Amino acid sequence: MKNLLLIITLFGLQTAAWSQETASSITSAPSTSVIVHKDPRVDALIKKQGSINKTVKKNSARFGKGYRLMIVNTNKRDEAIAAKTKVYTYFPELKAYLSYQSPYFKLKAGNFKTRDEAERYRKLMSPHFPKGVFIMNDTIEIKPEKDTGEVEE
Repeated sequence: MKNLLLIITLFGLQTAAWSQETASSITSAPSTSVIVHKDPRVDALIKKQGSINKTVKKNSARFGKGYRLMIVNTNKRDEAIAAKTKVYTYFPELKAYLSYQSPYFKLKAGNFKTRDEAERYRKLMSPHFPKGVFIMNDTIEIKPEKDTGEVEE
């Protein structure tokens, strides 16, 4: 039994030493160049993904921090719609945003980058909305810059 165990151990050590020797001889072999065969459609997909990334970045840059004017905060839908009509009648250059947060309808107007600009419009709107017009911090739409003339495929 001891002899059999000794033979198995010696055989195992010899195999381990041989495998170490072959592994080191493989790594010391001279390096060769690698030839890559790729499908030309991969380049087209990369180009298309790049244009998609540009579009997404451009669209996400359309929103930023700014100010809007809170015109109406009421639970009467008709009153909110009438106020929105009044905004478009007297101030057609402003965009009105009507939202519903139960149970109130909120009407906000404008996309102002600075508080001074919002304050100027607040003073102009106050006579038309006697309940008050308030300046609110909000996420506004920023007008996208014009394209540089790049043609995308």
